[in-house]
Amino acid sequence: MVGNGVVCFIVLRSRNMRTVTNLFILNLAISDLLVGIFCMPTTLLDNIITGWPFGSIVCKLSGMVQGISVSASVFTLVAIAVDRFRCIVYPFKQKLTIATSKLIIVIIWVLAVLIMFPSGVMLQVTKEQTVRIVLGPNSDTRPFYWCRENWPSQEMRKVYTTVLFTNIYLAPLTLIVIMYARIGFTLFKTTLPPARGSGSAPLEGSGNNKLSVDGRQTITRKKKRVIMMLLVVALLFIVSWLPLWTLMMLSDYASLTEHQYRVINIYMYPFAHWLAFFNSSINPIIYGFFNENFRKGFQAAFKFQLCSADVLRQRTLSHRIRGNAVLPVHPTVPSGPASRAGSLFVGNGTCQEGNDVREQDLIMEDLEKVSQI
Repeated sequence: MVGNGVVCFIVLRSRNMRTVTNLFILNLAISDLLVGIFCMPTTLLDNIITGWPFGSIVCKLSGMVQGISVSASVFTLVAIAVDRFRCIVYPFKQKLTIATSKLIIVIIWVLAVLIMFPSGVMLQVTKEQTVRIVLGPNSDTRPFYWCRENWPSQEMRKVYTTVLFTNIYLAPLTLIVIMYARIGFTLFKTTLPPARGSGSAPLEGSGNNKLSVDGRQTITRKKKRVIMMLLVVALLFIVSWLPLWTLMMLSDYASLTEHQYRVINIYMYPFAHWLAFFNSSINPIIYGFFNENFRKGFQAAFKFQLCSADVLRQRTLSHRIRGNAVLPVHPTVPSGPASRAGSLFVGNGTCQEGNDVREQDLIMEDLEKVSQI
């Protein structure tokens, strides 16, 4: 939750960070944050206490929020992949606008609500007739309750599970793998221009050739890092969600005994749920903190906070000194266009212009730079 909260803070803190890709990252962080706030606590209590400890309303709300948030998260991962695909594979096509990205985000949440609405309707707290929970050494027992979908027929449950599996796992996974594979191939086959000075001896005292070689090595490292990140994204998505969807399909399609069904629900489902939650926690780290541009955005936002506090303290000290008529103090914020533009310069130069640490306009800007070389 901390990682997702920091991502939201970085994007919302500065207008310069509100770009198409960053808005998708923000939406991903919000959906994953909802999973952490509303779903993880109830799931944890459900696992610890053994059985559903809440009422029917919490059952429906928790299930709906979890399903909607997960669906929105998966759809956003696809939107990010499509955006990266357009930018890297077709760099000269018209890019998405801020307005278009906002519309896409609205559509993502509408689709998430629609696809999870049947689940919310069917979720009910059901009493298990053949199982009771033993309490304490006196062998007292209490009923065991499930929070699960109660469909009129098994065939309807199978159809709905298949629809969810196709739309929230299989189709998104296929699109993400295909598009990231194409992106990786495009980056891999991108040829770099010849180094300046190649084919002729560099002039003595000139650093042009060395600089160009260093630049080529930097670009190669960035390409490898980007390709590795794309592989990690795809693999983590597969590994995190495969156990949960496997158990769901087994529960609906396999001929399980009552004992096997209870084992799956009591012991295996909790592990699969938390593995899926892990994907929500790791997403901001992959898309945010592994990217240098996003780290710069965080540093710039954090530095702005520190510099604002320094400016406030400097002004307070200046007013006190002037009030006591001890000595003249130079104004803390310089006059002129720089100060009107939001300069954070303080008299002794400890805080520089806010744009010195530039907040990049794309969270994965390195991909576009490499693809256009």
